[in-house]
Amino acid sequence: MTHRPVFPFFKFWYVLLSYALLTAAAAAQEQRAPDYQLGAGDTVRVLVFQSPDLTVEARVSESGNIRLPLIGSIAIGGMSIGDAEKKIADAFRTGGFLQQPQINIVLLQMRGSQVAVLGRVNHPGRFPLETANMRVTDVLAMAGGTTPDGNDVIVLSGSRDGKPFRREVDIAALFVGEQPADNPSVLAGDTVYVHRAPQFYIYGEAQRPGPYRIERGMTVMQGLATGGGPTSRGSETRLRLHRRDATGTVQQLTPALTDPLLPDDVIYVRESLF
Repeated sequence: MTHRPVFPFFKFWYVLLSYALLTAAAAAQEQRAPDYQLGAGDTVRVLVFQSPDLTVEARVSESGNIRLPLIGSIAIGGMSIGDAEKKIADAFRTGGFLQQPQINIVLLQMRGSQVAVLGRVNHPGRFPLETANMRVTDVLAMAGGTTPDGNDVIVLSGSRDGKPFRREVDIAALFVGEQPADNPSVLAGDTVYVHRAPQFYIYGEAQRPGPYRIERGMTVMQGLATGGGPTSRGSETRLRLHRRDATGTVQQLTPALTDPLLPDDVIYVRESLF
C-alpha cells in the first residue's frame, strides 16, 4: 500500500506568519522618520525572520542597550534603525547562532523624544512622541486641545536638515475645508504654539460691551449681534469703527453692516438721534 506524503500544514502557517510580521514591520518603517536615532526610553520590537521565538520587545536603557535572546546585551542607542538592524544581524551571525539573519526593528514608543506645546492650550507642557510619525493634531490632542480663546491657526517650529523651520497650520481647515490642509509630522525638539485668537471690541450703547473672538468671515453686523445688539438708546445705523492701519495710526470709519471685521477692531455704538 502506497502512503501519500502528508502536507506539512504547520510549515505553511509558519511561513505565512513570518511573512505577515515582516510586511507589518516594513510598513511601520515607511512611516517613521528616516533620520530618527534610537535613544533611552524608546520601546522597540525586534523581529527575526523565520525565528519567531527570537522576536522580543525591549526598552532601550539609559545606557542605550537592549537585551536579546542568545546575544545578550547590545548597544543601539544613538543609531538609526537601519544601522541597529545591521548590528543585531551581525551579532547573530558572528556568534554562530544564525547563518543569514534578517532583522527588522519596529519602533513602538519614542519616549526619548519630546515636543513642547505652549500657548492657549488646556495642558501646556512637554510631551513624549510615543509613536512614530506623530502629527500636529496628535500632540495638540495630548495637550487637551486649544482653550476657547485659542487661535485656529497654530505655529509649528523646530529644525529640518539643520536649518530653522517654521510653519503655520490651519487646524480648522484640516476638518472643515473643501480641500484638506496638510497635517505635518512633528519631530523631536519641535514646539507647537497656539496664539490667542484675534479679537474685536465693542463699547458704547451695546447690550454686552467688551472683547470678543473674531470668527471666520465675521462681519460688523455679526459682531454687533455678538455684543447683544444696541441698547434701547443705541442705534445700529450710527456705528463708528476704530481701526489701526499699516502705519499704526488709528482711523475712525463709518462701517457698513456687511463690512468684515479685522483683528483689534473697535466698534463704538452711538446713541440714537431720537
